[in-house]
Formats: sequence, C-alpha cells, structure tokens
Amino acid sequence: MPRLPEYLKRPIIDTEKTKTVRRILKDKCLNTVCEGARCPNKAECYAKNTATFLIMGNVCTRNCRYCNISPDKPEMLDGNEPYHIAQAVKELELKFAVITSVTRDDLPDGGAEHFKKCIEEIRKVSDAKIEILTPDFKGDTNALNTIISSKPDVFNHNIETVRKIFKTARPQGNYECSLDVLKYIKDNSDIITKSGLMVGLGENNSDIEETLCDLKDSGVNILTIGQYIQPSKQHLEVAKFYTPQDFEELKSLAKKIGFKNFQIGPLVRSSYQAMNVWENSKIY
Repeated sequence: MPRLPEYLKRPIIDTEKTKTVRRILKDKCLNTVCEGARCPNKAECYAKNTATFLIMGNVCTRNCRYCNISPDKPEMLDGNEPYHIAQAVKELELKFAVITSVTRDDLPDGGAEHFKKCIEEIRKVSDAKIEILTPDFKGDTNALNTIISSKPDVFNHNIETVRKIFKTARPQGNYECSLDVLKYIKDNSDIITKSGLMVGLGENNSDIEETLCDLKDSGVNILTIGQYIQPSKQHLEVAKFYTPQDFEELKSLAKKIGFKNFQIGPLVRSSYQAMNVWENSKIY
C-alpha cells in the first residue's frame, strides 16, 4: 500500500473526552462508522464529544470494494438499539446527531422503520438536530416515505463515486437509483438533502463534473468531497492522491455548477463537521 502524503496524516488524540465517548459507546453496545470505516477524523470527533452512530449491526449485505465494513450474513435487528442511541445522544449532550447504517437488503424495508424509531427515540429525550446517512433502499418509495415521515433535519445518501467507476466500486449498487433516491426525497419533502463522493479511484475532471451536475439536478443541497484512502490490500487501490491545490480546484468547480454549501478537502468525510455544514445550509 502506498505511503500517505503528509497532509493526509492525522495525529493520535487521546483525552478524557475521547475516553468518555468510547466508554458510552461500549456501555450501550453501539457501533460507529468512525471505527467500522477506519475514519481518519475519528480522534478529532471523539475529542469534540461526538461520533457517527452505525445502526443495524456491523456487517453489510453488500460488498463495496472501497469500504472497510465487512460483508456477511447480518444478525437480527436489536429492538433496543433506538433507545440506546437516544440515551447516548443525551449523555453526550449532542446538539447534532448523525446516524448511518450498514446496508440491509435482507430486510423488507431495508431498515427504514429502524431509522424512524431511532429518530423518534432521540426526540423523546433531546432537542438535537438529526442527520441520517442511508443506503439506497433499492429505490423503494415506501421505504423512502417512511424516512420522510420521520422528518430528519438532513437526509444524506452518498453517490460515493462517478458514473464511470460506479459498478467497479459498488457492484451491488446503481448510480441512477442513488440519484433517484435523492431526487425523491427532495421532490416530496422540505428536508435538506446531502450527498458526497470520494476522489482518487481513477476518475478524471470531466467525470467529476458530470457527477456534480447530476447531483445538482437531483436537488442536492449539501455536497462533500474527500480523498479515497485504501483501507487494506484487499480493497481498491488509490489511483491518485489529490493535492490540496486539486481540492481548491474542486471547490471552484462546485461553485461553478451552483453548489453554495459544500465541504471539500483531503480528509473530508460525509459526516465530518456535519453540524457546521448544516448551519451553513440555513444561510442559503
């Protein structure tokens, strides 16, 4: 595996706050995408008393070739998980909670009702704003209507990569389906929509521009772009490390296409500094 450029390296942070976050998560038997996806910003977020909750287990029914979360046969849903998520949000005194999940193609609704229960439980004990980062639910409008009825403050579904590479990176996904999911939420609610992609998988500038245009046409309000980092030798290799200057050019491209609210940089991930990005969305 190639050595990371210096601008992609993060220091190890271990403070009383990071220990508190880990303790609360462990006590409530909760998973986080911070751990599961080996997020480089994990320590920074823990130090700020926050984490992105990963619901419905820690194995996935899909095998995306960039993702560190293992594909396997999933376990039964934990009926107590929504309550435990809510209690963690309360104990951490979160003002903004982010919930994502593994993909659960084995469930009739893809887990939409479980997302809804998590949101309902949080709202019983906290005034925190809530962002959900969901799978595509295979484009099932009944599942999407369940999500809409739960009224999250932000609905995030990541396109992840450009059209040209999509089937290589996400063999069980569908580029058009992901766009349709985002457009359906936007056309049928007033929920802020968000999506993001990784760069460094072999795309070129015209591929990126095409995808950003597709996301804008689908009504996406918030855009995130970050560098793909290979989790292990079994995952897709990095084709290119984008420089900080490259990311400045991507910011200019996003502005040209019409995005007013975006987070673009080498270590940007879809849930990174989510509260700040959401607050900026209210300006527009």
